[in-house]
Amino acid sequence: MPNADMTPDLLTQILPLTDSPTHLISAAVVAYLIGCIPFAVVVSRVFGLADPRSFGSGNPGATNVLRTGNKLAALLTLFGDAAKGAVAIGIAAAMGLNADLLGWIGLIAFLGHVFPVTLGFKGGKGVSTSAGVLLALHWPLGLATLGTWLFMAFSFRYSSLSAITAALMAPVLAVLMGLPTPVIVPVSLMAAILLIKHAGNLRRLLAGHETKIGSKKKAA
Repeated sequence: MPNADMTPDLLTQILPLTDSPTHLISAAVVAYLIGCIPFAVVVSRVFGLADPRSFGSGNPGATNVLRTGNKLAALLTLFGDAAKGAVAIGIAAAMGLNADLLGWIGLIAFLGHVFPVTLGFKGGKGVSTSAGVLLALHWPLGLATLGTWLFMAFSFRYSSLSAITAALMAPVLAVLMGLPTPVIVPVSLMAAILLIKHAGNLRRLLAGHETKIGSKKKAA
């Protein structure tokens, strides 16, 4: 006779239980707030640059900051946004949160970047932050996904095409690497959101109007 106290296997695999709901809630709130830090806007102000939401794609991310011509500002934005995902997972791990829940914490940090309360819930597309999440969760998966992005970027010089391809490949790579369901599901959700956020870019790519990496800024 099956044990009545057993949780359904599928649900447990997707969203593992935790012995400390307080730690889970605290880690989730911290992750979201970390994700809300608008590095593109902060770095641009420090360097005396225009608000990245006012030109180019209007996206507060490293690629748009690069359109100002200031490579250092773009690099700092890139590292800052990537660090958000990694730091959120690191803090959750230090709090003793169930390791199988760290993927979900990474997803929450990613959502903080994409839908930040600090920018009226209109944030970046999440490419850098998702990279930080993947590297912190499983560095081989992170490196493989980053390698996909770099290959596409150097080959075609379209940041959006690189992000779309990497987003499509991340869940596939996670499955091929034999990673557990609590990693595959949040990674797949991040990939889906990334694809939705790049819908406009995909239309411009198909129409031949997409801007290449390194192009100078123009009014949004």
